[in-house]
Amino acid sequence: MQAPNCKALIIGGGFSGMAAAIQLRKTNIAVDLVELDKDWRSYGAGITISGPSLRALGELGVLDSIVELGWCADGCDMHTADGTFISQLPTPRIAGEHIPGGGAIMRPVLAKILAKATLGSGTQVRLGCTFTKIEQDGSKVQVSFTDHTRGEYDLVIGADGVFSKVRQTLFPTAPKPFYTGQGVWRAVVPRGEVPRSSMFLGKQSKTGVNPVSKDEMYLFLNDIRPQLTYVEDNQAVPMLKQLLEEFTAPLLKDAIASLGTNSKVIYRPLEGMLMPLPWATGNVLLIGDAVHATTPHLASGAGIGIEDGIVVAQELANASNVADALASFQSRRWERCRLVVESSMRLGEIEMSGGSKEEHGRVMREAMKTLLQPI
Repeated sequence: MQAPNCKALIIGGGFSGMAAAIQLRKTNIAVDLVELDKDWRSYGAGITISGPSLRALGELGVLDSIVELGWCADGCDMHTADGTFISQLPTPRIAGEHIPGGGAIMRPVLAKILAKATLGSGTQVRLGCTFTKIEQDGSKVQVSFTDHTRGEYDLVIGADGVFSKVRQTLFPTAPKPFYTGQGVWRAVVPRGEVPRSSMFLGKQSKTGVNPVSKDEMYLFLNDIRPQLTYVEDNQAVPMLKQLLEEFTAPLLKDAIASLGTNSKVIYRPLEGMLMPLPWATGNVLLIGDAVHATTPHLASGAGIGIEDGIVVAQELANASNVADALASFQSRRWERCRLVVESSMRLGEIEMSGGSKEEHGRVMREAMKTLLQPI
């Protein structure tokens, strides 16, 4: 495509939207990005970064910052609840010979790194703003905004998350996100001497730790919640400690003991959604959680969203028109994103049913082996 005359709008300033903005600017496409949150915040504790996700972040040009401000290590150790070693999941160094095969970082830190790169790319960012109307007129898309302005674009990308307003507006019959029956607890605790990610499989739940910096790691727990649950702040620590009573592994002992009244514990219900193709209508495309929201069992949800941003820029650079680029994008992304969503859901089902730990390990290994392939 002839980029100098092409203009794109990205709706949503999360990881997928920022990745798309950074990569589109590298092809000299003019980019506007609107984000409803006027403070451009990212909530949450730590986020695990798999090898494929590190590779994608390297493509964006932010890998040095990830290594500096997060924590990277090779391998992921799997244990039973009492600490008995099961196996180590390999994490090949696909992001570079000198970059470990996996890692983690605080989610707000990653958001700040990507926001800095987005602004540095020359993307025009407007905060506290979103769209009110999207109208297609031939090869152009007319967009009205909440700040009472209008714009004309060659491409509009909806990257506005699992409860996407763009999806609801343009694909009213699309599947809606559904609650999986599990919730995830996350807390930041002192790292101690923990060298790498470690997981512990209980009867119907799973916990684990992953360093996010030289001094801290995040502790997570997946547990069964038959109905959507809201957890009051003053209830979070005692509830989490009670849920962790099954886990007696020595490695977890200090982490659990460190949980106190000042600990920040976040609970989130796990929801997912896989929208069948098409993900585009005319010159409007959905990416990221707007079409393939997944649970965190493979630590790949953010990663495949970032990959979306990379691939859409590649396809636009190689195609003669937007329609061809969007068709190629969907063809490349469908199977990979389907694998992540469906494998993650299966892992959750195994955990909730107290199913085979061998199957759990096999699903993880097979999915990660596929994700190591080029995007």
